[in-house]
Amino acid sequence: MNLCRVFCQSRSATPLRRQLVPSSLRTFSTEHDTLKPKPKASTPLRRTASASLPIRSNPTPTRSPIRPVLTFATAERYVPTRLRPRLSPDSQKLHDAWWIPRWGQDGEIFVFGNGSFVCWGMSEDEARQFAKDVLAPCEVGSLKDPETEELEFVTDPNEKTRIQGDLIILGRIAPLQDPSNDASFPPSNPSLDTATLLARYAYSQALSRSTALTVIEESLEAYLLSVAQLPDSLEKTGKPGLAREALIKKLGILMKFRQGLNLNRENFSDTPDLYWTEPELEGFFKSMQGALEVKARTHAVNEKITYATEVQSTLRQLLTESSAHRMELVIIALIAVEVIIALIREGPELYRMLFGLPNEKDPGAPRSRPSSSH
Repeated sequence: MNLCRVFCQSRSATPLRRQLVPSSLRTFSTEHDTLKPKPKASTPLRRTASASLPIRSNPTPTRSPIRPVLTFATAERYVPTRLRPRLSPDSQKLHDAWWIPRWGQDGEIFVFGNGSFVCWGMSEDEARQFAKDVLAPCEVGSLKDPETEELEFVTDPNEKTRIQGDLIILGRIAPLQDPSNDASFPPSNPSLDTATLLARYAYSQALSRSTALTVIEESLEAYLLSVAQLPDSLEKTGKPGLAREALIKKLGILMKFRQGLNLNRENFSDTPDLYWTEPELEGFFKSMQGALEVKARTHAVNEKITYATEVQSTLRQLLTESSAHRMELVIIALIAVEVIIALIREGPELYRMLFGLPNEKDPGAPRSRPSSSH
């Protein structure tokens, strides 16, 4: 009962997957894609979308048009040595990401090592083309169906940089505490204002983590479905329904889930080093993580992994006991065979000993005198 309650709570802690913006604002490829694109991952920001209506419905002369922020997770990770030669010459390393100042018409991209990238001001077709042309050869553990999330942003120098509902507003930002945290060299033709570069980076890093977490959530759901029959099989037949080796492999998959969730460098709980010296950037990063409920979702995934581990550990223990029982039967059978062989070999001797009969091989034993005929 407790395990069931934990499992149900962990499911409820995972945000519902809903669309963030009206379908009329999205761009889908209908001429070149034969398969319908996988729906974008929605976020809890949808629940507060109404908070952005004052910005959306009241344009000002200093405010830019509303543009998309697209996040894609296409692999478990990217290989940096393969990635750098494929990027544009003005690309540069920016803390934990590769920053591409201009892509397409007016787009900007942040590529993170956890297998995800964030596009600012680009259409979905442009983002998918970038993934195909640039990132595909650099992927490790490519995903069959990339995970995507979509938000929107505006720029307005008269507003404070913040998240309002489901809209990112890029505006005023305080000077950096440590100027060395800025880009190593200014690009010649960036598509967006470099004054808010690190604000976009902080929001992008949070979005990247959220999308990578969605990949783990989806994979874990598929894994739980694959082992859902084990308790039923145990209840109906008294047997787990999987061999010991298969169960150990399933446990290895769970350990890999937990390692990716908690132990990798780009995990979901630690605060990156950059934000220890830049409190305003830390605020941007944590505000996005909080809006996306990354902490609660990470806890929910850990609870699911714990539940699945307990179930499979119990099943593995049952298999171990079954193996031990079979070994006992084998040992008993071997002892029985040894006893039978001993009886066959030593049986006559034991019989004489029990009944006091002389041993025919003993030369001192009395012999019966042959009868004489007259």
